[in-house]
Amino acid sequence: MAEAYIIDACRTPRGIGKVGKGSLAHLHPQHLGATVLGAIRDRNNLDTATVDDIIWGTSSQRGAQGADLGRMAALDAGYDIKASGVTLDRFCGSGITSVNLAAAQVMSGMEDCVIAGGTEMMSYTAATADPKVPPMLDGGNMSLRAKHPQTQQGVCADAIATLEGIDREAVDQLAFTSQQRAAHAIAEGRFDRSLVAVHNLDGSLALDKEEFPRPGTTMETLGGLKTVFNMYMDIPVDEQGNTYGNLITGKYDALQNGINHVHHAGNSSGVVDGAAALLLASETYANANGLKPRARIVATANMGDCPTLMLNAPVPAARKVLAKAGLTTDDIDVYEINEAFSVVAEKFIRDLELDRSKVNINGGAMALGHPIGATGSILIGTALDELERSGGRYGLITMCAAGGMAPAIIIERI
Repeated sequence: MAEAYIIDACRTPRGIGKVGKGSLAHLHPQHLGATVLGAIRDRNNLDTATVDDIIWGTSSQRGAQGADLGRMAALDAGYDIKASGVTLDRFCGSGITSVNLAAAQVMSGMEDCVIAGGTEMMSYTAATADPKVPPMLDGGNMSLRAKHPQTQQGVCADAIATLEGIDREAVDQLAFTSQQRAAHAIAEGRFDRSLVAVHNLDGSLALDKEEFPRPGTTMETLGGLKTVFNMYMDIPVDEQGNTYGNLITGKYDALQNGINHVHHAGNSSGVVDGAAALLLASETYANANGLKPRARIVATANMGDCPTLMLNAPVPAARKVLAKAGLTTDDIDVYEINEAFSVVAEKFIRDLELDRSKVNINGGAMALGHPIGATGSILIGTALDELERSGGRYGLITMCAAGGMAPAIIIERI
């Protein structure tokens, strides 16, 4: 099987995902995608007529974020019309899956140059959501709801914390660490290689730095925040009398006595806008076009887990991808586990008995934000930058996704 190499990775800064507050919220989602696609082209002197495909992740594919955003963003970026594009949805895992599928195409020999990435403008999806209809992952399919009840994600996070005995102090501590590490990384310029400024249509600057971090966060300020997801428990979701709460407590006897709510705005992922892109190529293509690979794809994997708890698949996904690579947890120098909620990363560290100094070294989504369909691609680039900075060899990237899933990937620095 051929090797798939990562030639380059770039991303936008993450803007606050609220209309009227975020510096990117007034832009079209395709414009964010075009920004990173344009940067990948220009940074690598890429002849876009030779790009075999563009595989893009976008979770909420509706309205301005629908209509095959990958293809439309490429056209907006001025790519040759020969560069086709496809857009996929694995919820939060979309940005890893786009890279995994791109790697598979190159490794199989079917393609030689594929760009992968993702875009999510949470400001747009929030502004266009119907506030009268509780969002349900099952799309209102009552047959599926009876088989696999799926509740609100934050309720799942609190339920997992309850089942695992992970308390408020532990999840707050991890959130505090995330803010500290992100602030340190920003101060040292650790994101600079990948960061691409976003400009308005008139050429003026929209955003060139992270907008979401709160470096002044302390354990005291986190401790003073009120939990959020207890307020979701009694929200009715259908005419059968189901609520967000009983969809999960009805399935797990251990939750019959209640859920210990520990998550709040400070230890949950930030709502942001952003996009990212990675250029993958075969050895033949890289040599023919004078491109120097930065990393190779070692292994990829997908894993499903309980859709009712929803957020627990990253641990088995990590074990699966390690087995495919023939590696152990000790072989990995950099772990990126998306901080969808603090408990996800905390459980990941505990279950795999990881050295905390290797996990989310430069902070995570609690500090930097989580643009759903783009985050996975962002994390792969972040891991690569950190491997190059530190001289590490292997990076493992994974994240939970709605429906009880987790894609995973291991890369090796060259």
